[in-house]
Amino acid sequence: MRAFGRVRVLAGATRVSAAALAVGLLAGGCGSGPSGAPGAASSDASGSGATSAPVAPGGPGATPLEPLPTVVPAALAPYYAQRLAWQPCDGGFECTTFRVPLDYDRPGDGDLTLAAARAAAEPAATGAGSREPRLGSLLLNPGGPGGSAVEYLESTARTYDSGVRARYDLVGLDPRGVSRSSPVTCLSGDRMDAFTAVDLTPGDQHGIDDLVAADKEFADGCRKQAGAALGHLSTVEAARDMDVLRALLGDERLNFVGKSYGTFLGATYAGLFPTRVGRLVLDGAMDPALDSVTGNRTQAGGFETAWAAFAKDCAKREDCPLGRTERQAGEQLTALFAAVRTAPLPTGDNGRRLTESQATTGVIEAMYADFLWPKLRSALADARAGDGSGLLKLSDAYYGREADGSYPNLMSANTAVNCLDLPAPFRGPEDVQRAVPDFEQVSPHFGRDMAWMALTCAYWPVRATGAAHTIRASGAAPIVVIGTTRDPATPYAWARSLAGQLESGRLLTFDGDGHTAYGRHSACVDGEVNRFLLTGEAPEQDKRCDR
Repeated sequence: MRAFGRVRVLAGATRVSAAALAVGLLAGGCGSGPSGAPGAASSDASGSGATSAPVAPGGPGATPLEPLPTVVPAALAPYYAQRLAWQPCDGGFECTTFRVPLDYDRPGDGDLTLAAARAAAEPAATGAGSREPRLGSLLLNPGGPGGSAVEYLESTARTYDSGVRARYDLVGLDPRGVSRSSPVTCLSGDRMDAFTAVDLTPGDQHGIDDLVAADKEFADGCRKQAGAALGHLSTVEAARDMDVLRALLGDERLNFVGKSYGTFLGATYAGLFPTRVGRLVLDGAMDPALDSVTGNRTQAGGFETAWAAFAKDCAKREDCPLGRTERQAGEQLTALFAAVRTAPLPTGDNGRRLTESQATTGVIEAMYADFLWPKLRSALADARAGDGSGLLKLSDAYYGREADGSYPNLMSANTAVNCLDLPAPFRGPEDVQRAVPDFEQVSPHFGRDMAWMALTCAYWPVRATGAAHTIRASGAAPIVVIGTTRDPATPYAWARSLAGQLESGRLLTFDGDGHTAYGRHSACVDGEVNRFLLTGEAPEQDKRCDR
């Protein structure tokens, strides 16, 4: 899922790995909204008739995201008329690139080049040599914002159900600003090391000044390196890019599996192009109706819920380093964070020491997937013994840091998208300080950190173009929305809200732990989703699954 500071919204662990869950981050602004000033549509200066969809602030009675015209404007026709040149690439996949306008309202102002990859359908004989008909393309997005769909495809395509692989070309499109698609990068590796280590629970003015300086350095790096593109990395624009690719793939309707932030991207597509919705699966759903402060605060509560589940499980195990009750575990974690804040721990990694912010991030990383819980128990035991290497590795995984000290552009893109999609949650440190008690009330262990994480967008060099809104997608085919009851990054209430907003939403609930559900724990969830993708038969409303 995405976060509203430095917390992301990827499905699963922070990296898109062979385990391949989805991705979600907490970045400076969270949530998303269409481009254009809230409540006002902007006309295309070229006379194409393209508009930015109007929205109103979220909350009860918020105006839904309005659909775009069904006819492609003349000024955009050349983009929809491109021919894709697929070329073999690593792992037996095919790769291609195509162009989209930097600014859909001004197509003549320049282009961006986007990258996509596909795993061609693998038809299987069904008897007497006959084969099931191909169903078209199925776009995949792992979340973020900032997660590479191309990398996700390469690591997960062969784990998809054989029936799905037989009838769909699986396609990964890196959204604008991400990985291979005109990527935005804000800081060098050594400066990212400093950024990830800065104190996120400042106790005095000196600490606040250090945090503000780090956020300003990050924002200024993005401004210098991205230029004009920094103002055109919104979710609405990424959804419009998906429609261009849909047409170039030859599909009348978009079929899509989005995880974490990918659910917001998919829901936005449905709101803009409801009549072009095919079979959409939104797993680990975000709620577009939340403003950035509410979104950040409720997400902090989601991580607290996940921590409680971990602590309860840990207390039952012989190797639990935090005591024998959930309460003891919480007290020991708080004590550990305080100790590391005073005296950062050695890690054996080229002189790097584990700071409190990295220790907290390491624990947050492990909340994304319960298969990381044994690694977290071990890391916490080592930290209590004076070795911070385990928690540092988890923190590095969250940010995607490589062994050579380099970073992907995940966090850069994450923050850039979030800061465009919603107005900044806080205008400065004073706002954060006033909000901290509310954050700590819902999340005693992570609330303070996550409140300060959300400060980054206060210093963003371009104005937010979106606002909180609802998505109705009137007239769309059934859309499957999946929520996990103890999801840390996208709290279950968000899935219920999104499914309720969507006119054709069908809520599928997984009673379990971790971020996202499809392809992870439950044969019930997998069966419902695979049947929907293959037949169009959506789950019954409020269907519940467990392991």
